[in-house]
Amino acid sequence: MSSRTLRPPCPSIAFVGAGPTTIYTLCALLNALAKPLEIVIYEDQPRAGLGTPYRPGWNDPAMLSNIASVEIPPIEETLIAWLERQPRARLVRLGIDPDEIDDHAFYPRVALGEYFLDQFNGLIARAREQGARVEIATYCRVTDIAAEARGLRLSVTPKIGSPSERLFDQVVIATGHQWPEEPEVRPGYFLSPWPATALQRIPATRIGIRGSSLTAIDAAVAIAVAHGSFLETDSETVDYRINPGNEALSITMMSRKGLLPEADFYHPVPYEPLAICTPEAMTRLIGGACPTLLDTAYDLFRQELARADPDYAAHIGLADLPLENFAERYFADRAAVDAFDWAVSNLAEARANHQSETTVPWRYAILRMHEVIALIVPHLDVDALDRFNRYLKPIFIDEYATVPHLSIERLLALHRAGRLSVMALGQNHRVNTHGEAPGAIVTIDDKTQHFPVFVDATGQRPLAAEKFPFQTLLDQAVVCDADQGDSKGPRGITVDAQFHPVSDNPAAVRLFCLSIPFILDRHPFIQGITSSHEMGGIVGTALAQAVADGADARTAGGAAS
Repeated sequence: MSSRTLRPPCPSIAFVGAGPTTIYTLCALLNALAKPLEIVIYEDQPRAGLGTPYRPGWNDPAMLSNIASVEIPPIEETLIAWLERQPRARLVRLGIDPDEIDDHAFYPRVALGEYFLDQFNGLIARAREQGARVEIATYCRVTDIAAEARGLRLSVTPKIGSPSERLFDQVVIATGHQWPEEPEVRPGYFLSPWPATALQRIPATRIGIRGSSLTAIDAAVAIAVAHGSFLETDSETVDYRINPGNEALSITMMSRKGLLPEADFYHPVPYEPLAICTPEAMTRLIGGACPTLLDTAYDLFRQELARADPDYAAHIGLADLPLENFAERYFADRAAVDAFDWAVSNLAEARANHQSETTVPWRYAILRMHEVIALIVPHLDVDALDRFNRYLKPIFIDEYATVPHLSIERLLALHRAGRLSVMALGQNHRVNTHGEAPGAIVTIDDKTQHFPVFVDATGQRPLAAEKFPFQTLLDQAVVCDADQGDSKGPRGITVDAQFHPVSDNPAAVRLFCLSIPFILDRHPFIQGITSSHEMGGIVGTALAQAVADGADARTAGGAAS
């Protein structure tokens, strides 16, 4: 019998998806642990490390990211450091002026994709230097996951080759947004604006776009550049010129209120601490099982807002403003003015404030509080969650989803050229996309309009648990429906603080669910890069601990035998 000691088996981790969330998770794992690992990253696209929001082809080169470079958490390096070391030719190809690199600039989505790709490759190299065995399985779709006594078994179907199965100790599901590869699900009706290449085939006609966020702006811009071009002038004014033969182009952006998003505003990064509506205050409310959790949190929100900007608090009557009326009062000033007139004045204000580094106190306070108030959302009952979604969530989204100045300039250029209008749908409207005519019939009160092409650009919606792509996990109750039989309950699945599915099945501790559509209802602000970083930090640290605990157990078991 050999006297050589057999090494315990190497812990294994599978990542399903290879976008920013996986990248930040892998970064946190490598920072916390430098032990031999077996890591397999599955990606059904031809390249890993890009992520759907930043893939070429999926995005038009004119589409901008919705986050300033200074706000993007660094991985192996900051975005600015990466940009500064790129050849000028590469920057020009990505639509970036090499002489205008700036911390507060918004860059094209495809440029961020190449940044994430380079960071991903750097992490893989570091993982291998730290002794990990890393396999990147592209063009491979994970079709099912099943819990077994020794781990989680993945069923994998590659684009080329035979299906296979493989067992892992830990699995991270980070499949990101879910959109159909072909968005034109019925003639003239596009369920999403991605991939952007599909929008290029839309003819110059009357086009309706549902939504008014950056997603909707991106759709309008992608359609516009297929039929004309934006011209930037020395006076900082952007103009739009239609191509000959495309004069029938007419785009209408529509939303319930008929408002446009506001321009990105200047504020300090990292965030300055709050004084009243703090994470610690929310933790105390949650820990104390506060029976009026939402209303008590709203009181703290009001106190913080009044402290930050007394003049604004007086202007909106904050002291006597119930939660149910806050959003209406918040949007009232904007709703009273033509959407494009407001955009002109708001853009001018935002530009001046960036130039002078002036922060609007009430905006900054609301922006910072959205992440704090989000802490209570997983703990709200069904009625309180509905009230939150109706009356507070819209104002938080409005503040954190402000858009690049260039995006506003392009909207104004389209409007001046007579190619873009905005429509308020109001409360009494209907959008019929199932009629005989292509596109959609939009009815507001008793007035009907036909749009031969209609694009739904309202963004990712929460998906019900029944849409979860790994059926065996549902059958085994490793993953459970969040609504618990209540038709009014949240959609998707419930996860704990470490993003394990909430389940009585012991296999749940092996699984981390970061798939946005299925946790979005209880985590309403998780769609951005900063959220990928925060979730990745939590899960990467938890993975490192699980690996360490597992290694200790294997070592102890080996010694006992």
